[in-house]
Amino acid sequence: MKMIFHTDHSLPKCLLAAAAMLTFTLSSCESYLDGTQLPANTIAAADVYSNDNMVSTVVTGLYLAMNSSGPFTGNASGNIGYTMGLYTDELKSLLSGNFADVFYKNAVQSGQSGNWADLYKQLFTVNTAIDGINTSKGNLVYKDQWLGECYFLRAYFYYYLVNIYGPVPLALTNDYAINNRLSRAPEADVYKQIIADLKMAQSLLSDEYKNGYGITTPNRFRPNKAVATAMLARVYLYAKDWANAEAQATALIGNTNYEMLAPDKVFLANSKETIWALATNNPKTTSEYSYYNNGMPATITPPQTPASSSVFVALSSILLNTFENGDQRFTNWTRTSTVAATSTSPAVTYYFPAKYKSAVPNAEYQVLLRLSEQYLIRAEARAMQNKNTAVEDLNVVRLRAGLQALPNSNQAALLAAIARERQTELFTESGHRFFDLKRTGTIDAVMAVVAPVKLTTWKSYMAYWPIPPGDLLQNPNLTPNPGYLQ
Repeated sequence: MKMIFHTDHSLPKCLLAAAAMLTFTLSSCESYLDGTQLPANTIAAADVYSNDNMVSTVVTGLYLAMNSSGPFTGNASGNIGYTMGLYTDELKSLLSGNFADVFYKNAVQSGQSGNWADLYKQLFTVNTAIDGINTSKGNLVYKDQWLGECYFLRAYFYYYLVNIYGPVPLALTNDYAINNRLSRAPEADVYKQIIADLKMAQSLLSDEYKNGYGITTPNRFRPNKAVATAMLARVYLYAKDWANAEAQATALIGNTNYEMLAPDKVFLANSKETIWALATNNPKTTSEYSYYNNGMPATITPPQTPASSSVFVALSSILLNTFENGDQRFTNWTRTSTVAATSTSPAVTYYFPAKYKSAVPNAEYQVLLRLSEQYLIRAEARAMQNKNTAVEDLNVVRLRAGLQALPNSNQAALLAAIARERQTELFTESGHRFFDLKRTGTIDAVMAVVAPVKLTTWKSYMAYWPIPPGDLLQNPNLTPNPGYLQ
């Protein structure tokens, strides 16, 4: 896997270059670092993990990497909320023949899915950091924090890999000779490792949010114990471990540091509904909300058209029709733009996501984990255990949205209601819709209806994306996902 693991035996030299690059890049991102002071002098290779300041540089660089490329960046061509919204039924393509159409038409081919390389490159850095921190001979005051964050991030990256690609190589070291020969591990084994890493993170991280100094901060940028707990609840749900999913979500819901807020308050910086948010070092302007709406472009300003505004994508009618009358999420989390009528075409109104609105720098950050999801996780876990309290959790989310509470019902009806609530609550966020359809076994049925609307054809193999051909060539033990041209 040549884009994933270094083949240079001089690991300290690689770390020296990486740390020096991070020092140069991050020193101008003070708001992103939350006050971390990075060293201005050259970093000696032997000193990379010798003290907290050096380790902070490396670990903080992991968040910058998430911010700069891959599935969590604001770049529309890579952002997972954008690409997977197109791939399923949340978004529609407005212009043909562009990169958005590849995802909208479910036409992703080998070499077009960049998440594999980005995630494995970040995993290499995580594994290197875990090894370096564990073997450091320095006096690391905040060793537990650094390790806890690294174990959490490793779990987080593998969660995306296994859900995008299915069975994946389980690389847990920075030894390229081992990693470049790994076979694909069964999904159950990947989930087992994710759970182990999240439990390790839980045991190491503190209840407070800490900055790059190890000092308590109001900013919810770096994982704490609650962040690991929230992610563990999600992963247990995916693994169909209903009892543990319920228990972890209950622990989070019972934490008084978090509470449900009105829709217009949810995505404000450090809101009490936020469990974990990814900060950005590129503040938006008054006219550009792309990063904060998960890759969605700025609104069209009449009399411009989608083509003249370079607006490729809007919310789909399928998603819009899912909202019930009076849903405050529709009012607060979508926006419209109308292209005026011409002599040859009627006026057209487009809908866009508007979960993030403020043009004030640092007023909002990209939220990756929030409390409402925990209520929906617990609702589903309880429903799968035939517990009557499931509907109570569902109604917490509905009432916050201004909707009427639902009565208790049979399991099938309740699960359908929860699935619909997840669709309207979590739309265009972090690939939830795509993953939900797959884990519930409904993707083929849903996409069989959606594909004709897109003027395309859905096939079952499309539920997993293709592995890059270069990695298949480099690693003889790596097998492709079926159905794709190699």
